Amino acid sequence: MLKKRQKREALQGILYVLPSFILIIGFCVIPIFMSGYFSFTSYNIMTPPKFVGLENYMKVFQDSYVADAAKNTLLYVAMTVPIQTILALVFAAFLAYKMQTKTGGLLRSLMFIPVIASAVTAGTIWRIILNTDGGLLNSILNFLHIDSVNWLGSTKTALISICIVAIWKNVGYFLVIYYAGIMGISRDLYEAAKVDGATSIQQFFKITMPMLKPITYLVVTLGIIWSFQVFDLSYLMTGGGPGRSTVTLVMGIYNAAFKQYKMGYACAMAMLLLAIILVINLIENLFFKEKEAK
Repeated sequence: MLKKRQKREALQGILYVLPSFILIIGFCVIPIFMSGYFSFTSYNIMTPPKFVGLENYMKVFQDSYVADAAKNTLLYVAMTVPIQTILALVFAAFLAYKMQTKTGGLLRSLMFIPVIASAVTAGTIWRIILNTDGGLLNSILNFLHIDSVNWLGSTKTALISICIVAIWKNVGYFLVIYYAGIMGISRDLYEAAKVDGATSIQQFFKITMPMLKPITYLVVTLGIIWSFQVFDLSYLMTGGGPGRSTVTLVMGIYNAAFKQYKMGYACAMAMLLLAIILVINLIENLFFKEKEAK
């Protein structure tokens, strides 16, 4: 009787998981292997793929466009991930410790609004705000007797502007994750620290941050993956310009696949992007393991 019940429960568990498993296999795993195969072929959708070996990969490593896209993407990741992680942690700690009121709940809701806004909406609004002629930000600067800045039209500021928008859009999501983690920390730890004479700052660095290591790992991992996949904001706000200053790897993949119809070449770029993400994720794992060992 017990075995039948265990088998029935196991079957129910499999049936619950099966739809998600099928979707993951169909829309994630299989496309990765297909991209790996097509990356070794010359394929333009209209004709059957022709095997060309490592030719696509050799072109990728020799292509200055891909080099610029990779550099921009790495700069984007380096700017957005640390800043949005730190801001989310600081804001979450402030709301958890100082704003346990209705006002705090309202602030959390307001900071989450950019997360649910579509990238098209966010990009369009910020493009208006950052517009050189008559944009809200430049109007404020002019009111303060400061010269207008060509935010999206200068190679020096275009990528930084996109990073600012991305941070504004993502920080609310990570704030909620951090806030939930902080609220899950036992209050007894803080009470004991107060008895020992620890200040609020000491409590933050000695209790809050160590207890949030698993959440920080999650936040950093998601931030890295999302940042490497950036396409929408760059495409909407600058179209990759001026020049190539805001071209990203995903934009390069899109252009190669759907504008130039070089599917094999686009797949080679996609596999390169996958390899970069995996290597950085491996480095991140080693970093957090070393921190835990200490």
